[in-house]
Amino acid sequence: MQYKLTPPSGLNTTVKLPASKSISNRALVICALAGSDTLPENLSDCDDTEVIISALRNNPYEINIKAAGTAMRFMTAYLAVTQGEHVITGTERMKHRPIGILVDALKRLGADIEYVGEDGFPPLRIRGRQLEGGELDIAGNVSSQYISALLMIGPVLSKGLTLHLTGDIISRPYIDLTLWMMREFGADAEWSSVDTIVIKPQPYKKRDYYIESDWSAASYWFEMVALSRRQDDVVKLMGLMDGSKQGDSIVRYIFSLLGVKTTFEGHEQGVPTTVKLRNTGRCVQRLEYDFVSAPDLAQTFVACCCLMGVHFRFTGLQTLKIKETDRIEALKAEMLKLGYVVSDVDDKELVWDGERCDPACDMGIDTYEDHRMALAFAPLALKRGEILINNPHVVTKSYPHYWTDLKAAGFSVTANEGETIQ
Repeated sequence: MQYKLTPPSGLNTTVKLPASKSISNRALVICALAGSDTLPENLSDCDDTEVIISALRNNPYEINIKAAGTAMRFMTAYLAVTQGEHVITGTERMKHRPIGILVDALKRLGADIEYVGEDGFPPLRIRGRQLEGGELDIAGNVSSQYISALLMIGPVLSKGLTLHLTGDIISRPYIDLTLWMMREFGADAEWSSVDTIVIKPQPYKKRDYYIESDWSAASYWFEMVALSRRQDDVVKLMGLMDGSKQGDSIVRYIFSLLGVKTTFEGHEQGVPTTVKLRNTGRCVQRLEYDFVSAPDLAQTFVACCCLMGVHFRFTGLQTLKIKETDRIEALKAEMLKLGYVVSDVDDKELVWDGERCDPACDMGIDTYEDHRMALAFAPLALKRGEILINNPHVVTKSYPHYWTDLKAAGFSVTANEGETIQ
């Protein structure tokens, strides 16, 4: 399957963004640990959230979380402290995504987990039981999802949890998001020092909870406004919050350097509002940024900066190797197709100093079963006149109605297999 995108003559639209996947997935696990029988409001309708809902609602022996890395990590910890035996598995790619660090940490807390296949990777057989908890060391430079998975079960451990993060701590905003949400549900969870988190054995409280819109999804509309360069274009994004705890809310500050002005229609703390985006026409010539706290934005900025002619050096990208695909190699390969030679440094930096090559644009952009490859490359149609996206349905992982939203904004989206795009 391949979609061909051609852009509108102007970009003036209002978008109802999907709910935050990060908040939805955390809220579901915390609500389950609280013993709640109701779901949070405005849950994300993406694949990653749906597999958690299905697992919690149906409680099958074998839980297939498909390609959802967040679900694999969060549900592994959840099942370890929940009575019953389960096998948790996923796609072939998921079976090659490491989980040994989390499993080892849970075992040190007393969890009963064994590998069904290759050591260090899913599938896992988990026999849930009450765990004591206590003190635990874990490297701070691993995926923050391992750390968040451990934190969320802290309140139900009989001795609570004291988590010492060793070395450099990456993706700290995602850890802070987890702690903030835990406190929203009554947990006593705080940083006691720069590298230690203490969680007391204080059970979660049941409560109603509303999920705000997703700043990661918003980033692709920021990208479109930056690429359009038309100062009379206006994009409005619904359901975002000023002062959001989502790490990717930093996108508005970074895109201000590429000419995008953000205006909030409301500023009441904790209340979603509409955000208006305009292009100021002012843009830096070179961008250097450390994405260690927001690695999911890397694809957006690599693709956008190249097409805008903005040279860059992006650091803090070490976790991109273990995402849905090896995002560093995928970005280099697909930008090469478009005529841009992006290089990497030690698998944790991406650099472009303006080097070009002959493009091979008729091949289409491969998405590598990675939603963010499709989401980040589609806006490039605004600069190129058209772009081809292979296997476009990967967007259902986080933004299921992306193509519909693009059509509503005036993009032409046509399929090569006669599919009707609603």
